[in-house]
Amino acid sequence: MTSFGSFFKRLLGAIILIIVAFHILVAALLLVWKSQPINNSMFMLTHRLSGGEVTQEWVEYDQIAKSAKQAAIVSEDSTFSQHHGFDMKGIKEAQKKNEASGKATAGGSTITQQLAKNLFLTSHRSYVRKADEAVITVMIETFWDKPRILTAYLNVAEFGNGVYGIEAAARHYFNKSAADLNRDESALLISMLTNPKYYENNQGNKRLRNKQRIIKNRMKNAVLPQVA
Repeated sequence: MTSFGSFFKRLLGAIILIIVAFHILVAALLLVWKSQPINNSMFMLTHRLSGGEVTQEWVEYDQIAKSAKQAAIVSEDSTFSQHHGFDMKGIKEAQKKNEASGKATAGGSTITQQLAKNLFLTSHRSYVRKADEAVITVMIETFWDKPRILTAYLNVAEFGNGVYGIEAAARHYFNKSAADLNRDESALLISMLTNPKYYENNQGNKRLRNKQRIIKNRMKNAVLPQVA
């Protein structure tokens, strides 16, 4: 029994050490990425390890069309410029929808939470991953300002099979730079984020086009973060 207790303590200590080391690494990367381009993420790494190729090109905040930033905010996180990483109202609304449907269909994740997942975690759902996501979300909001968070999000989001970031997406779908995207194009690209691999080859999908129209109509209501 004593031997088992000793083993359990060593195992617990090793797990805690790994968790602490992981978050130290996250903090170090966030400090580097505060001013340097981000050309890799957990999602990109997973795609590469599965044998796929990744197309991604970093662009700064002022190299992304205003319409793309507006579309991202109204579609993914309407209170992005006001909250500190978590939209409590959105979380409560998502819980109500899930309880009503009996399924976990609504998310309520903010742009910062999605960025935390894309950069450092996986798509696997668990309470442990959600807890880790929350910790990293706080770290991102602490180290970075809102324009940097939105820039990073749009640069690492998946827009198709191996297509990551708004610049690669703009060139892949419209043969132009992210800076030159118009309202229709921006709304369409952001609409694809819910299922990019499917929508890549189903651009005429009714659900996709309906969401594009809704996003386009709401763009004028987007509150963009202030650039220092």
